[in-house]
Amino acid sequence: MAQNKIVEKAIEAPAIALDRGIEGGQKIAKSMPLSGQQPIKRAKDFWYLLGPGLTTGASDDDPSGIATYSQAGAQYGFGLLSLAIFTFPLMGVVQEMCARIGLVTGRGLAGNIRMHFGRKILYFSTMLLFIANTFNIGADIGAMANAIQLIRPHLHFGMLVILVSVFILILQIFTPYVRYARYLKWLALVLFAYILSAILAHPNWHTIATNAVIPHFKLNKSSILIICAILGTTITPYLFFWQTSQEIEEEIAAGQTTIKLRQGSSATEIKKMRIDVWSGMFLSNVVMFFIVAACASVLFTHGITNINTAAQAAQALKPFAGNATYWLFATGIIGMGLLAIPVLAGSSAYAISESLGKRQGLNNKLKQGYLFYGVIIISMVVGLGLNFIGLNPIKALIYAAVLNGMVAPVIIALVVIIAKNKKVMGEWKNSFVSTTIGWLLTVIMAISGIAAIYSVFA
Repeated sequence: MAQNKIVEKAIEAPAIALDRGIEGGQKIAKSMPLSGQQPIKRAKDFWYLLGPGLTTGASDDDPSGIATYSQAGAQYGFGLLSLAIFTFPLMGVVQEMCARIGLVTGRGLAGNIRMHFGRKILYFSTMLLFIANTFNIGADIGAMANAIQLIRPHLHFGMLVILVSVFILILQIFTPYVRYARYLKWLALVLFAYILSAILAHPNWHTIATNAVIPHFKLNKSSILIICAILGTTITPYLFFWQTSQEIEEEIAAGQTTIKLRQGSSATEIKKMRIDVWSGMFLSNVVMFFIVAACASVLFTHGITNINTAAQAAQALKPFAGNATYWLFATGIIGMGLLAIPVLAGSSAYAISESLGKRQGLNNKLKQGYLFYGVIIISMVVGLGLNFIGLNPIKALIYAAVLNGMVAPVIIALVVIIAKNKKVMGEWKNSFVSTTIGWLLTVIMAISGIAAIYSVFA
């Protein structure tokens, strides 16, 4: 217990320091009445049914993911397009399990793991998750700075990295949750830039349709690595923690402030959650599909196969696909960085605060959530610092992929066990099909993780 207290104090320190710094000035703004905002139940449009599932799915297409999909299209043409169709149901099933766990138990994923499996496995997984997310944050901050330079080349990289990091920190810490969730939701629309960019690249739709159903690639070490990279960047542990926690944040925002009030769920809530989650996962995989298609149509056909970053992909597309595709690609990188980086930092904060027995989140103000916001600040500062120590962003992503490869199958297995437990989930426990797909995904991600680790150390 004493060690836990020391760890908590160390993590809380940055948030406490920030709070003390602004205490002398204007106090943290109270939740302002959102006069123009109407309850979701009064909206009839499909858009208003979407929430945590949409932002979770959209955040999956972060700048690092965009780079991976661009590389797949540039190196293998249309051959790996079918992976988008393959990963869609896998993502949908596991994210729905996570959302159901949050809705039914009233606890986050880390809280449930802690309750049912003990602390040791949770501490180990949370530590690896934090390190992997921090590497990913560093790579994504750098990718955003590079993308801004594509639009404004005269701006200094170091200055942009700092400005991006500070802006995202301010957004997470000082924006009331209801408004913050709305910003993230609208940012998800930036993904349509990639669909437009692919259309403007004038791809061969017959070839796309053929490869969407039947994969066309030779199975060798290189193709195995890119497949592992796609699986690793598409089905990642941070999405599991974020999805579960956001379902709870929505309930807290609706006035269900205690676990007792949050426990249990209705058929209407489950139906709405499923529409939200599957819509978000569909959008995520559609965007992956179109990024691969755009890069295959333009880069692969012109022999440009060496793409390591999303910014490189945008630059390479410009001479062949025109300014519109270039600008859409660059804008998409910036927008998705603004969405994904808070999700990465936030998922670490949820996991660590719940691991230490303190349920804190974005509904808490800074003074009420030192531990939670301390994790976010540390993640952002370390991620920012990675861009100044000469760490290659590709290496950062490789390290993150290896760590995720170690964590993902473990977390998925725990999610499946919890979600199929009738004592925990009641009438909303897993179906046989969901459980089967969950175990299949566990095996797939275990194989992918072993392959990723082997590729680094072999």
